[in-house]
Amino acid sequence: MEKKTKIKQMQDKDPNDVKAPSEQRLTVGLISAAFFGALGSSFLYGYNLSVVNAPATYIKTFYNKTWMSRYNEPIGVETVTLLWSITVSIFAIGGLVGALMVSLLIKVLGRKGTLLANNVLALTAALLLALGEMAGSFEMLIIGRFIIGMDSGVSLSVLPMYLGEISPRQVRGLIGQFHAIFICLGVFIGQVLGLPEIFGQESRWNFLFAFLAVPAILQLCVLPFLPESPRFLLIERRDEARAERAFQVFLGRKDVSRELEEVHAESRAQNTQRAASVLELFRKRAVRWQLITVIVVMSCYQLCGLNAIWYYTNGIFEDAGFTKSLIPYITLSTGGIETLAAIVSGLVIEKVGRRPLLIFGFSAMAVCFSLLTVFLNFQDRFSWMPYLSFVSILALIASFCSGPGGIPFVLTGELFEQTNRPAAFMIAGTVNWLSNFAVGLLFPFIQALHLNAPLSVLAIRIDSYVLINIKHLCV
Repeated sequence: MEKKTKIKQMQDKDPNDVKAPSEQRLTVGLISAAFFGALGSSFLYGYNLSVVNAPATYIKTFYNKTWMSRYNEPIGVETVTLLWSITVSIFAIGGLVGALMVSLLIKVLGRKGTLLANNVLALTAALLLALGEMAGSFEMLIIGRFIIGMDSGVSLSVLPMYLGEISPRQVRGLIGQFHAIFICLGVFIGQVLGLPEIFGQESRWNFLFAFLAVPAILQLCVLPFLPESPRFLLIERRDEARAERAFQVFLGRKDVSRELEEVHAESRAQNTQRAASVLELFRKRAVRWQLITVIVVMSCYQLCGLNAIWYYTNGIFEDAGFTKSLIPYITLSTGGIETLAAIVSGLVIEKVGRRPLLIFGFSAMAVCFSLLTVFLNFQDRFSWMPYLSFVSILALIASFCSGPGGIPFVLTGELFEQTNRPAAFMIAGTVNWLSNFAVGLLFPFIQALHLNAPLSVLAIRIDSYVLINIKHLCV
């Protein structure tokens, strides 16, 4: 009798209510969660990719002064190169440690709780990095970079998971692109603040690192008032009342029975399963191609060489023949084009799809790297050749941000069920940060040996490899 009553109620419902889920609109709650979640997470990651570029010379001078005061002799060229490489690349080691902590943290604190707790790392790192010069300790800079790397390692896994779980299917790609857009915005703001007119001076470079505290504090002020992931609340906490309220905030309507039933159905299907470990996920034949796809795409996200451009932009353009006074402003254009490309990608991702954007992005990057290889080889013969190198770099960055810059993180959440998702993000994060570390550590030595062209050839081969494997992508 009760079942017949429910069927009658569903038949009597307004047809517009039934269609609502298929015409999902963006709500204040959803946009706020995406904006402030990304501000204190993705933005900080992007900012830390570019923030070390502008003050590189001043930080090396600080290392030399500190070395002189301790040992009464100037620091060797190889030693300062090694210390600088460690300062840059230890960010990735911290990221790897943070990524390995994610599975435990989200189990104890939840998605939103982990993002909030992660701000403690950001604030600690900001203090160490900002006060390192005053304390006369380059070790504080290295430790600070390690800690902010941990912050990024946690946030780069947890934020895409959180955004994927709070977003309706119809706008999940768009909301997921907030992650990529804010990475690009962080890179751009790092370049703006690094201009000589702002903090790009020997007396002010420590303010560049103090700025890390601002996005963290803003996230701490807003995110506590937004709901936790409703899927996490219902499937893992068994709290239907809070899950219902969370859905209402994110979807902007009172009737969320359909969404609750979908999550209940997923929960019933997984009742006999527990959260998979990393080793168990590797053993599952059913998710083999999903795992291969994530590993290949995530490794190519780093090994294609874009982070080397952010870490060492000034040195790259100086080697390409541009005058030092122009380089900060030329560098600024790379961050601007990156942000614009990421925004465009976010607007079209739901119409075009993930796979076409990835294929287009990696194909275009292979072409741009090919052209860059030619231009770098001939830059000493023609005075106008550096400008072609610059155009190639801009096109390369735009190609990267059109798809490969953000979609790998969206894919990881979409290709795996709830029980497999934490382990999948841990694997993706580990691959991401190991690749990041390799690029950050090796590039200065490759650049010192004038092997930029062979590096471009390597990137072409990496892009070709991902294009071969991406045919197995199922979304």
